[in-house]
Amino acid sequence: MAEHDTLRRFIFEHLPVQGRHVHLDASWRAVLERQSYPAPVRALLGEALAAMALLSATLKYEGTLTLQIQGGGPVSLLVVQCTSRLNLRGLAHWRDGPLPSALKELLGDGRLAITIEPVGQSERYQSIVPLEGADLAACLEGYFQHSEQLPTRLWLAAGRDSAAGLLLQVMPQRAQSPEAWRHVTVLADTVSGEELNVLSAEQLLHRLYHEEDLRLFESAPASFRCRCSRAGIEDTLRGLGAGEVRGILREQGRVHVDCEFCGHGSDFDRVDVEALFGTTVRTLSSEVRH
Repeated sequence: MAEHDTLRRFIFEHLPVQGRHVHLDASWRAVLERQSYPAPVRALLGEALAAMALLSATLKYEGTLTLQIQGGGPVSLLVVQCTSRLNLRGLAHWRDGPLPSALKELLGDGRLAITIEPVGQSERYQSIVPLEGADLAACLEGYFQHSEQLPTRLWLAAGRDSAAGLLLQVMPQRAQSPEAWRHVTVLADTVSGEELNVLSAEQLLHRLYHEEDLRLFESAPASFRCRCSRAGIEDTLRGLGAGEVRGILREQGRVHVDCEFCGHGSDFDRVDVEALFGTTVRTLSSEVRH
């Protein structure tokens, strides 16, 4: 049986190759509870979540890894974030109507951006690559080719109840062997999406590499967790400007903001809005400076 919301690292003892395996179930279903996604969008989002967990585990950093895809197709935006603690969240925007399943038709011409935001640093590191490839795995392999210069392959799958992925990568600072790399990737190319979704890391690696000497490390837990906060929403409202926010307040009597990642809502009344923009609010008993 598949493992639940876990990521596991493994290495080949006698080959210069390392890997990661991830399986998401409760965390994936938590994302789906926030929005009803059409099947092609759901599959793409699930693959992106699994991929970000895999990529996050290859980086030595403390912070947040963000994947953002902007395209000219029916899916205009996809955003997935994964922290170094494997806390995940994601969302997608799409146009109503029939949706194609092919990635190129779904996204159209666009770009893929991966951003690393280290904790405690104002500087972010971003790499942008064109959307080139038959699927998301191929697009991300292009990212590694452009940015990391480390041969890397991914296999991704997502269904209604789970999302999973496998990553293989040449180990840095080890003598490279093209023959070994071809060997492990050719075998991994035989894996099916169903196997990714239902087999545990141990079962999958035995199925692919039972003749190889592998070391499989302990699992790390993954989970859905949103980082939205009232302070962050306040910053967003300030970015809209006093005029627009006050206009919403006049029309609706309040300003209501929902987090697209988790659905949590926050309300702002007249006092809250005036406090946001540093103005004076007159009450019945006194004048208070916010």
